[in-house]
Amino acid sequence: MFERVKADDWSSTIGIATRVVILFAAVLPVPLAAAQGLGLTADETASWIMAIYGLTGLLSVAFVLFFRQPLVATANLFALIFVVSISQEFHYPQLIGAFIVAGAGVLLISAFNLTGRLAAWLPAPIIFGLLSGAVISIVWEAFTALGQAPLLVGGTLLAYLLGRRFLSHFLPAILPALVVGLLIAGLTGQIGPLPARWLLPAPQFTAPAFSLPAIVTISPILVVLIVLQANLPSIIFLREEGYEPPVRAVDTASGLGAILGSLIGPIGVSLSLPITSLVAGPEAGAVGLRRRAALLAGAGAVVIGLFAGFAAELPAFIPPALLATLAGLALFNVLVNALQKVTEGPLVLGPVSALAVSLSDISLLGFGPFFWALVVGVTVSLLLERDAMRALAREKGGETD
Repeated sequence: MFERVKADDWSSTIGIATRVVILFAAVLPVPLAAAQGLGLTADETASWIMAIYGLTGLLSVAFVLFFRQPLVATANLFALIFVVSISQEFHYPQLIGAFIVAGAGVLLISAFNLTGRLAAWLPAPIIFGLLSGAVISIVWEAFTALGQAPLLVGGTLLAYLLGRRFLSHFLPAILPALVVGLLIAGLTGQIGPLPARWLLPAPQFTAPAFSLPAIVTISPILVVLIVLQANLPSIIFLREEGYEPPVRAVDTASGLGAILGSLIGPIGVSLSLPITSLVAGPEAGAVGLRRRAALLAGAGAVVIGLFAGFAAELPAFIPPALLATLAGLALFNVLVNALQKVTEGPLVLGPVSALAVSLSDISLLGFGPFFWALVVGVTVSLLLERDAMRALAREKGGETD
């Protein structure tokens, strides 16, 4: 029995790490689109991907080894999406300068421990509402893809279900899904050409240009994305799972990561709520062992960073429908757990409002749906569920400041 438990634990660890790496691969098209809009060379693009994955992977490994907690640093996805949206307005050096200023702003927030103060009173159910909305959009893409490529996606889904039913004690179900998906794609001629760039990338340092219009337009939004939309919800999730995350260390690493990493590619370093919910959630095994999944995920990111030139061509190799399906399957259980937290009470109206707003396309004052999901969720609960919020605060030991 003891050996069986050990096998199950390692299966969970490997399964979670595999899902995280798949999610890493699924977001590769975002920086590639930004690089194309900015007119970057192949070497500059590879350098940027090395920063996005290699730097954050090393930081994740350091976090896990030093703090012994499941902490995975990532390049903030919404910061990357923001770069895509403004890639025609500013030059590459100006983007780098704005990201560096944003990193300095995050360091300032860390110095005053503002994230820790916010985390002490922001209700966890609202975070789970935000998480549900963030994950639903990824999960439903798997089923949207089913209509586009029924054989490929259907075979992948079937392999996943059979893997969960018969193989879950020995290996993660995402692995047979990946193998079957690639096999079907190969047999049906949907696999693209193999990536040709195998050489290790060389960092391409770019001198920043500190343009006032770029700083005013970009830096404040990046600070909010890093601190309020990424680090804060992730820290609250970790606390709900029984951890004591090093809040100031996370913010300090985010700030320094943005300052130093942006020299080889504009990057907003932060925790990620979907990734954190994978490596620190119940699926990752016993609380004391979940850090192993975070460690493997960080190591996987380092590998992607080392082979950045190869990674840059992966989206052309793997069919988009297969990548979307695997990303949705990776987060399916996260969605189930988050929805359970949203509906179990005592707060319901605020969390559901946060879920609804996070599913919208709202963009107001430069901030996207996840930021406004927090604002709306907290406002609704303050107005309509004040007694329940006070009860939650008492359960947390009266942490209201």
